[in-house]
Amino acid sequence: MAGLARGVAAAALLLWMTTPGLAADRVVIVLDASGSMWAQIDGKPKLEIARESLRTVLQSVPADREIGFMAYGHREKGSCEDIELIVPPQAGSAAAVSAAADSLKFIGKTPLTSAVKQAAEALKYTEDKATVILITDGLETCKGDPCALGKELRAAGVDFTVNVVGFGLTADEGKQVACLADNTGGKYIQASDEQALQDALVETIAAAALEPAPAPQPAPEPEKPEFNFMPAVVLAEGGDPVSEGNSWEIYKASSNGTRGDYVTTEYGAYKGNLEPGGYLVVARYGEARTEQKIKVEAGQVYKPLVTLNAGTLIIHPRPSEGADVADGAAVVIAYPGVDTPATYYGDTKVVLPAGDQKVTVRIGQGEVTETIPLTAGRIVDKDIIVGVGHVVANAYYIAGGDKADGSGIGFKVFKARKKIDGTRQEVAHAYGPDSKFDLPPDDYVLTATVDLAVVEQPFSVKAGEHQDLKVAINAGVLAITAPGASKIEIFDPRKDINGNRKSLGYAYDEKYQAALPAGDYAVVAERLDNSSKESTVTIKAGERAELTVQ
Repeated sequence: MAGLARGVAAAALLLWMTTPGLAADRVVIVLDASGSMWAQIDGKPKLEIARESLRTVLQSVPADREIGFMAYGHREKGSCEDIELIVPPQAGSAAAVSAAADSLKFIGKTPLTSAVKQAAEALKYTEDKATVILITDGLETCKGDPCALGKELRAAGVDFTVNVVGFGLTADEGKQVACLADNTGGKYIQASDEQALQDALVETIAAAALEPAPAPQPAPEPEKPEFNFMPAVVLAEGGDPVSEGNSWEIYKASSNGTRGDYVTTEYGAYKGNLEPGGYLVVARYGEARTEQKIKVEAGQVYKPLVTLNAGTLIIHPRPSEGADVADGAAVVIAYPGVDTPATYYGDTKVVLPAGDQKVTVRIGQGEVTETIPLTAGRIVDKDIIVGVGHVVANAYYIAGGDKADGSGIGFKVFKARKKIDGTRQEVAHAYGPDSKFDLPPDDYVLTATVDLAVVEQPFSVKAGEHQDLKVAINAGVLAITAPGASKIEIFDPRKDINGNRKSLGYAYDEKYQAALPAGDYAVVAERLDNSSKESTVTIKAGERAELTVQ
């Protein structure tokens, strides 16, 4: 990997050195952070390949190049609005872009058309030369039209270009996003593996950063410093300064000392120049933050040291002792000074204000809460054991027979102990075959439903235990055909004291199929002229019965 990184860096530098005369522009990289990026190429997740490739190429980008970073699908499942400009286009942003890419969760959908449009707007594409570089492993899933967007941006933009890198797309899939590049005069590059992706990023990111040699600048006055504001932030007094993952928000100070006009947001080890005046500086790292007032005077250099009074908490949520970390576990942290607790998922590492951290971990129906003291500057690395067992439920028509795997399958889990009114507390429910439950140790009753057949089965759960619940519903399948019928209805053939039969199920159709407990049934087919025909049928457990009602 080191040799490959050196090769990519050399190629990027060679491209900058040997292609003079191209005008510089500002760039926003848009990264697909949808759930499909968990797919693997040569045994390695595509998201890891993308992160490493970005980091390698960005290391060779000159610090004065203005690069921004946007992602979609990284915060919410199933949302077409999950688009975020994480790093605004600015000089010296390579480390911030890499850090942002490393912190993404890949879980959502693919609103690539809206993302590209928002990136163009962030670049003020109607006013200045600009380039958007889209890296995607999937097609639009939010009803956007990338081809139409390309024409719209080209018509309204000032020398605006979209370059598209199709990562792992087939040739046919590539054609559906290549038009976004073609319609703006950009490039579409197909990348099928790690080397191809890095080559594509060199060709797009490096080329977009080209600019001619700047005209000689007048020599600065010796007494004027290059920067007049160089803040540093530490987690605790005496600690090492943080240089990655942190941010600085700078506001003008109002007359009463509160926040005034917004000035800028910077990341990492920040060096900048501020005009003389009063400012409010907000330092953030993870969930920790602090504010500091400063007054800048002409000709002076300010190097404030900000102390966050924070530590690092690492939580590994596990269903039981010795089990793997549960990636879907919810980790809810109520830290000092917060009104709404923050929620993370799976392995969690976060910087928090020092103090007692109330940590709640939920896996399925299991939940455990611990209070963890965290000292400023310290790291607490802790397993939290929820103590649940894992259950997979399936219904079988008879013991040892066929598994029910069609529609109409449902499972409900109840506490075995009945309440004072004779009912049981429902704990969880799921639908379809192979329904999964994570449950705390206890005695339970599982209700399995397959169409019109319902059966209960008690079971017990122990922490760390994995069990397959195979529920025999003692049922068969009845397939009814009634030509010309408007309604088919199944009855219990027995009449009650009033002479009525219990209706078990019906369908407004000429055909009806359902699972039924073994036994005898009456079937009535009604027609639009209000005439009806009735037949009887016997259902045997584990067998299929076919009935035609003429």
